[in-house]
Amino acid sequence: MGPGPQGGGIRRPSIGITADLEANPPNSPAPRYELKRAYADAVLRAGGLPLVLAYAEDPQVLEAYLDRISGLVVTGGHFDIPPSDYGERPGAALGPLKEGRTAFEAAILKGALARKLPVLGICGGMQLLNVVLGGTLIQDILTEEKDAKNHEQKHDRSQPHHPVEVVEGTLLEELVGKGQLMVNSTHHQAVKKLGTDVRACAVAPDGIIEAVESTVHPFVLGIQWHPELLLQTMPLHLGIYRGFISRARDFRRSE
Repeated sequence: MGPGPQGGGIRRPSIGITADLEANPPNSPAPRYELKRAYADAVLRAGGLPLVLAYAEDPQVLEAYLDRISGLVVTGGHFDIPPSDYGERPGAALGPLKEGRTAFEAAILKGALARKLPVLGICGGMQLLNVVLGGTLIQDILTEEKDAKNHEQKHDRSQPHHPVEVVEGTLLEELVGKGQLMVNSTHHQAVKKLGTDVRACAVAPDGIIEAVESTVHPFVLGIQWHPELLLQTMPLHLGIYRGFISRARDFRRSE
């Protein structure tokens, strides 16, 4: 049997993954970085080498990160993007902010886009991707979209919550196939206005945009759900990470 993604025969591209910062962790006197294991496991399983990125403001540090990675994963979390980042005032249902994290993620994301690095934005990472590319957000789905369903599932997030329709002729269709796809759902915000050169590539039955992609970059994909949590119950979702890692490997070879 020949070497697969786990073997030594195929080079693992280095994948930068953004982490959360817990400023006041319980039972600990010091702030700490946190990353849900599922992100790193999905990158490993798809053939990549996950590298957790510590926050930095120094442009030289950001450039050093970008020199060393072949792809970027911008993760989600329990916080919202400041509405001022997309020209709006905070609404009553806006959640907590983590402005330091958002500033770092926006900066590293802009650098990755400038270099045409493969980018995968997950949940809040998809929302930030849309904002960085000039789009806006629904600050709270239930208060702003009267016909929308609740997109914050209460049951096990390794199980799906609702279907999405994958748009024909998109990058996402190449990765998971056409037609309906069952996904999990953990978000109260969503894309409102699409960014420049951004198109929707998956939509929920209530009209909420569930995935976006760039029409000008080789691989820039935003996914509103968490495919890394569905790998055991719905292995089809690994195709998203496999496609991303494959493009990251090709990116480094082309330099």
